[in-house]
Formats: sequence, C-alpha cells, structure tokens
Amino acid sequence: MDMHRALPRRTLLTGALALAAGASGAAVARSGGGLAAAAASVDPILRERAMAALARHGHALWSRDVVGIVDFGLPSATPRFHLVDILAGTTTTLLVAHGRGSDPEHTGMLQTFSNVEGSQASSEGAYLIGEPYVGIHGASRRLAGLDPTNDQAEPRAIVIHAAWYAAADMIPRQGRLGRSDGCFAVSEADIGQVLARLGRGRLLYAGRSRVA
Repeated sequence: MDMHRALPRRTLLTGALALAAGASGAAVARSGGGLAAAAASVDPILRERAMAALARHGHALWSRDVVGIVDFGLPSATPRFHLVDILAGTTTTLLVAHGRGSDPEHTGMLQTFSNVEGSQASSEGAYLIGEPYVGIHGASRRLAGLDPTNDQAEPRAIVIHAAWYAAADMIPRQGRLGRSDGCFAVSEADIGQVLARLGRGRLLYAGRSRVA
C-alpha cells in the first residue's frame, strides 16, 4: 500500500467526521434557539429546562421539528400540554391529565412526582417518543424516559393515550380533569393531532416551574 496516499485519505475521513459532528451540534443549537422563540407562551423556567433537555439528549433524537412540553405546575383544568412547532414558530396548547399518585386528594394540582413502579404518579424529565400502537385506550404512543427521574417509564408502561376523563367537558362538571395512572392522558378529540405531530424520535419534556 502507498502510505503517502493512504494517510491523506484517513485525514480527510477524520475531517469529514468532525464536520458531521459539528453540523449535528449546530443543528441542536439552532433547535434550541428556535424553541425559545416558538415557545414564548411557555413559562420561561420550564422552557429553559426543555431547551437544556433538547441539548442534553440531542444524540437520541431523530427529529427536532416539534417538541412537547408539559407544565405540571398548572392545574389540570388549564391547557398545559404544549406542542411547540419549531419550524413554524408556533405553539398549540391542550389539556392533559396527571397521575392519581401525584394528586391523591384529587385537587386538580400535581403535588409530587414519582418514578416508582406502582406509584401511579407522573414523572418529570425528558422522554423519547416511541412507537405508535393500539391498546385498551385506542391509538397511543410509547415513551422512553431519558433522565434518572423518569427512567422507569417503560417498565411502568407510561405512554401517551386518550381518555374520556381528559375531555374539556369534565371541567364544568367537577372543576378539574380526571387522573391517569401516570400516563399523559389527553382527550379523545386531541389524541389524533398529538400522535401525528409528536411522532417517533421527538422529545417530550414534563416538569413544573412552580411548587403546588
């Protein structure tokens, strides 16, 4: 082998890999900046946490065009599931229920998070959106927890699904939504757009900026 010719090729390959890594990092940075602008209506503290999660877990994401942010610092009667379209620069906000283990007195406010199996509580942290499937709640999506605070999401079967108790007509009847077993439960009217827009390989971040 001609070593004088082989060495430049290795150098060129290394340079190409470095450029690819740099481009990937730049894409994550641009996504973060776009998220800040598109999610202007989201609480700034929670928005910053979601941006940090986007940067921290960028390697695991397939797409950064749409990011989900759930603000569990708000009552369940308030729309708090933000679908942030970074490319369009817009945010759509929907109702979502929290887990009964996070609100044992059913006040409508999340009290605590838990990552423990059997707790029936919501967990905070970053989630990777997984495969769609059809289960007992109809069309749903699997979730994988990316942080220590939610890494039991898969064993706990924490998913996005529809539920009758997450519909807006629950609010005039009881002043709050019903509660899930820890899943992100949205109304049957909203599940179609949630599953379509927050597809596989995207980021969902759940947290709260205020303590109940």
